[in-house]
Amino acid sequence: MLTHITLGTNDLERARAFYDQVLAPLALKRLFSVEQASGWGAEAPQFVVLHPRNGEAAAAGNGLTVGFAAPSRVAVNEFHRIALSLGAVDEGAPGPRPFAPNAYAAYVRDLDGHKIVASCRQPE
Repeated sequence: MLTHITLGTNDLERARAFYDQVLAPLALKRLFSVEQASGWGAEAPQFVVLHPRNGEAAAAGNGLTVGFAAPSRVAVNEFHRIALSLGAVDEGAPGPRPFAPNAYAAYVRDLDGHKIVASCRQPE
């Protein structure tokens, strides 16, 4: 359904370092880096962090959440722990969620204020 999702950043090097570490427990690796952008994934769809093309400052979207599939509850916990250790803001500690059977998720705001979540639907 999707080919990619992009989030703007005002500090691409900082965002690259953050997402390289935060996405590692989710088995997502950096697939490319060019001057203005970097992308992560397994293949498509890709998650891309970039400098906004219009040259204006990046800003977090109100109501926007980017969700990453985690292979396990342990990976969700690691995603959250690493994100917080790198300066992300907690938006929901790892735990069960009511949106689906066996749903387990953790939410953070990245270094630019974007809301991201890692979730899995594996039973304990």
